[in-house]
Amino acid sequence: MQQFTTADAPRLVQDNFDDINPKDFIEQEPKSKRPRTADILLEEQLPQGLLKAADLAGDFFSVKPESDHEQLPEGIEETAEEKQKHWFVGSVDQGTTSTRFLIFNGHGEPIVSHQIEFENHYPNSGWHEHDPMTLLESVETCIEKATEKFCEKGHHIEDIRSIGITNQRETTILWDSITGEPLYNAVVWPDTRTSALVRELKNKPGAEKLQETCGLPLSTYPSSVKLLWVLQNVELVRKAYDEGRLSFGTVDSWLIYKLNGGQDREGGPIFVTDATNASRTMFMNLKTLQYDDELLKFFEVDRTKLNLPKIVPSSDPTAYGSLVRGPLKGVPIAGCLGDQSAALVGQCGFKPGQAKNTYGTGCFLLYNVGNEPVISKTGLLATVAYDFGKGRKPVYALEGSIAVAGSGVKFLQNNLGIINSSSEVDTVAKSVPDNGGVTFVTAFSGLFAPYWIDDAKGTLFGVTQHTNKGHIVRATLEATCHQTAAILDAMASDSGHALDILAVDGGLSNSDLCMQIQADLSGVPVDRPAMRETTALGAAIAAGLATGVWDELEELHEVNRKGRKIFYPETDKKTVRRSRKRWERAVEMSRGWLQEDEDEDDE
Repeated sequence: MQQFTTADAPRLVQDNFDDINPKDFIEQEPKSKRPRTADILLEEQLPQGLLKAADLAGDFFSVKPESDHEQLPEGIEETAEEKQKHWFVGSVDQGTTSTRFLIFNGHGEPIVSHQIEFENHYPNSGWHEHDPMTLLESVETCIEKATEKFCEKGHHIEDIRSIGITNQRETTILWDSITGEPLYNAVVWPDTRTSALVRELKNKPGAEKLQETCGLPLSTYPSSVKLLWVLQNVELVRKAYDEGRLSFGTVDSWLIYKLNGGQDREGGPIFVTDATNASRTMFMNLKTLQYDDELLKFFEVDRTKLNLPKIVPSSDPTAYGSLVRGPLKGVPIAGCLGDQSAALVGQCGFKPGQAKNTYGTGCFLLYNVGNEPVISKTGLLATVAYDFGKGRKPVYALEGSIAVAGSGVKFLQNNLGIINSSSEVDTVAKSVPDNGGVTFVTAFSGLFAPYWIDDAKGTLFGVTQHTNKGHIVRATLEATCHQTAAILDAMASDSGHALDILAVDGGLSNSDLCMQIQADLSGVPVDRPAMRETTALGAAIAAGLATGVWDELEELHEVNRKGRKIFYPETDKKTVRRSRKRWERAVEMSRGWLQEDEDEDDE
């Protein structure tokens, strides 16, 4: 085939269609190595004759390209900068109260998003459920609406390389492996109906050894105890199990299964989970990243009766299949991470000693410990941070949680009336130079890591006639920061990796004062990004690494760096030591508070 360049356009038109003016072309300098006729633009709609002329020019002549991203001639590769400019990655962020879909560019910047809140169900005290089909519908709607916005901005669907998924962890879904229909509502991660069952399991032989294998202690959170409760209490689920047609999965497995078409998929369903989600079930061996027969035996799970999803890397170009319907039909699902792992990845916490803290209602801390799992001696959880495959070793983390962070601010607003809105926190707290000797142990439901004091209660210490609301607000912020600092110390001690930097996100991280207090008490810089969608970004990074948007982790160093603010420690070490010593004393004094009915029982 004879080939032409943009310089041949006027001659082609004149030779073939004398009635067309060559000035209809607007010639522009090519902006890349590739010869592309997108560099020739027309001011008005092309006449039919000109379209015929354009067709003569073969592969190098396309009047209306379908995408901003055209294929390079063989032998020429795009630079990382070129890929980041015109390639995009989608991200499903499926949370406890809402679902979102975001589309990021190659620089990690969100271009569009759409969010839907959905109904949560609380059928009994301590119970918390979702409708599995509602979760799926919310995801599909968010993808559709966000994609519409993406196209309205002038972008092309063809430039979306892949999508990633991040999800609430531990939430358990059970469905019929033949029909693909859910057999019970999703049991959500904070659901406590399994409390009595957990007490029974703790007395079972071998219970004390579970954490050494899977990294998690027995509690109401892991998916294993949720599955066990449903098997014992829901006849329809038990029947499916006995007949070998019960599928078990966390939210990621359910969504991936359905987005791929489920049972209707040609060649069979895609039924997988990634290692970060599997590590929250208590069924997976942390070292092998495979299901462990001894763990399954402890929970009396028969693998011949229960269909478990295959555990695959968090980043993989083919393992997760592709979307079978909607505007992104055919786009591969190439990444999957549990929400807290996704936030660590979104903060680029790729080195041992790097940590992230999400300041939401409570706090979730993840601390990178490198390529070997660390079983905590201080009650922290061991989990998989991410597994990016391609010959890379999996990376592990220690995890700790704090029950009260943003909820402490809400307590000041809704219960005490000290502030009118959360936006007033910094203003009121800055009205005083310090806490005035006040310490507030915000143990509304006991204290979590690293204290694990069930009978602690919220207690204010050091109140005098000079105490005002500014002191109490400041002490509330300090409570979250003290607990974070204590967890970080425990993590550094357990792992042997010194804390390097603390990356932060979540609503309470908007408080400059809180972040400065955190830097002072922790003794390390606190790094807050301007773009806080780090959880969704983490899933996008996992997908982008699998599909060539980024090839190596080193390329991600500049992702989401724009507008970041670093809070450096400012308070002298002697003052910090004194403050932390006072906090630890207050924690000890908050122990042992009894409920009234417990007190009466002792009489």
